[in-house]
Amino acid sequence: MHSAVFLIEFGAIILGLGLLGRLAGRLRFSPIPLYLLAGLAFGEGGLLPLGASEEFVAIGAEIGVILLLLMLGLEYTASDLVSNLKTQYPAGLVDFSLNALPGAAAALLLGWGPVAAVVLAGVTWISSSGVIAKVLGDLGRLGNRETPVILSILVLEDLAMAVYLPIITALLAGVSLAVGAVTLGIALGVAGAVLFIALRYGRLISRFVSSDDPEKLLLVVLGLTLLVAGIAQQLQVSAAVGAFLVGIALSGEVAEGTHALLSPLRDLFAAVFFVFFGLHTDPASIPPVLLPALLLALVTACTKIATGYWAARRAGIAVKGRWRAGGTLVARGEFSIVIAGLAVTAGIEPQLGPLATAYVLILVVIGPLTARYTQPLAARLTKDRTPAGPPPTKVPAAVAPAGPEAEPATDHRGQG
Repeated sequence: MHSAVFLIEFGAIILGLGLLGRLAGRLRFSPIPLYLLAGLAFGEGGLLPLGASEEFVAIGAEIGVILLLLMLGLEYTASDLVSNLKTQYPAGLVDFSLNALPGAAAALLLGWGPVAAVVLAGVTWISSSGVIAKVLGDLGRLGNRETPVILSILVLEDLAMAVYLPIITALLAGVSLAVGAVTLGIALGVAGAVLFIALRYGRLISRFVSSDDPEKLLLVVLGLTLLVAGIAQQLQVSAAVGAFLVGIALSGEVAEGTHALLSPLRDLFAAVFFVFFGLHTDPASIPPVLLPALLLALVTACTKIATGYWAARRAGIAVKGRWRAGGTLVARGEFSIVIAGLAVTAGIEPQLGPLATAYVLILVVIGPLTARYTQPLAARLTKDRTPAGPPPTKVPAAVAPAGPEAEPATDHRGQG
């Protein structure tokens, strides 16, 4: 009987996701907000809570994030990663300053204390790699010139989590400085080792994984990715970082074949991830903290846009690409919820969990909208504010330039 209920519930979820995705496609809109709202409707405190399929959905959600980051890693080589990190690390510092400090300040203003301030700083700092990966794919921007800048910031954030999560875990547990230092050292060592292997032995890994049989290629790549992600998470490093580095290590025909094979699987489990996020949010806990969450979301949406604009400008991307980069970085998601969950489990501040949930829900819904409309809106506002110049002067036909020389020069950088 339990098996029948599970099949009915999970089948209804998949069917509903397909219909919502079709609706979003007709509206030329990212389906992510619709997936989240569906999760809210059928989660804790929703219209019709689901129970039998909850554990499977949770596992599917973890796989969804891992596959999203694996597919992102397949787009770039190890040398691309290193060069981007070398050139974009100042953007990481700007990202931390503009987006972590508002969260810390908000916690202190609410009277929650320094530990809660460190926690909320992490919630507001880290963009959602899962949401942004999905949005970039939905909008067809993976090949845009600003996309490497976006990915560099996301990778810097994910790698920073290898340092931040052990620190926050030690703070919440109240452990000694020595124990915290050992945990941090292990996390940094694992992240560095995985990156070194991806850089040094990427070709050997690709050769080991390579197969002319699609079935064998799928099984080996998927198994390797889940294995590395699980080991990374067990050693206090983000599973997302491990999956991303596996994608970086694969190159050439292996990367192309893997991308084609795993794309449908990624889309399925990514949709399950967004539904799972909504399923575990009680709508009744949101109204009391909605106003501070909304104010914090507006402030940090603006600071993320500023971060992306600055980083893209520094990389020589044209104005349109700068606005697109900023708007794409707005969404928060999986890391923010993980960080808030640690604090809730430790019993630091009762309102921290609902505030973080409301904050992430607001930005994970707004994020796909800012990714799509920030650049057109900025272009319209800039055009409207441009002062009208003097009326054009008539040029006699005899001296007017003709042919290609009459066309104004156009800067195509970053226009994707």
